[in-house]
Amino acid sequence: MDIKKVFENNRDWINTQLAKDERYFDNLSEGQSPGILYIGCSDSRVTAEELMGGAPGEVFVHRNIANMVPNTDLNSMSVINYAVVHLKVKHVVVCGHTNCGGIKAAMQSMDLGILNPWLRNIRDVYRLHRKELDSIDDDNKRYDRLVELNVQEQCINVIKTAEVQQAIRERGLTVHGWVFDLRSGKLIDLAIDFEKITSDIVNIYRIGS
Repeated sequence: MDIKKVFENNRDWINTQLAKDERYFDNLSEGQSPGILYIGCSDSRVTAEELMGGAPGEVFVHRNIANMVPNTDLNSMSVINYAVVHLKVKHVVVCGHTNCGGIKAAMQSMDLGILNPWLRNIRDVYRLHRKELDSIDDDNKRYDRLVELNVQEQCINVIKTAEVQQAIRERGLTVHGWVFDLRSGKLIDLAIDFEKITSDIVNIYRIGS
C-alpha cells in the first residue's frame, strides 16, 4: 500500500460511512460494548473484524505473533483483564491460522535473536505434543497441526487467569479455539472440550472458590 494513499482512503471511508448514517461517528464516540475478545495473530493477511463480518464496536481485538497468551506477558494479561472485567465480553476467542510464520519458525532450529524468547512459548507447545507432531511426515500438515495445538494451549492459558475463571463461574463466559484457513477463507471452530482437557489440572490452576 502506498503510504500517501492512506489518508485519501480514510477520507473516502468517512464519506462512505456518513452517507449510510450521518450519526455514525457520533455513535462510535459514545463508547464500546463488544461481546467478543478476539486474540489473534499479527499476520497482515488475517484481519479479525473482516473475517468475522464484525462492525466497529463489536469485537475487542488483541494481536501478536502466533496468537500467544503467555501468562507472564503483561500486554496479553492487561487486555484480558480489561475485556473480561470492565467490558464484560461474553466470549474469548483464540484464533490461529494456517501458514503461520511464527509456528514454522518455532519448529526450526534457527537463532532469531529477539524473537527467541517469544518463540520459546511455541516450542513449549511443540515439546508437550512432540510425539504426535513428529509422527506426521508431511511438513505442512505438521505445521497446521501445531497451529491447532497452539490454539488449544493458549486457550488453556486464558482459562488459567483469575478474571476468566471468575467470569466463567459468575456469568457463563465461554472460551473458544478457532483456526482461519488461508487456503479457503473458512473460519474453523476446533470445538475443543476444555472441561475434558483441563480436568486433571483444574485444581492446580483454580483461583478462588
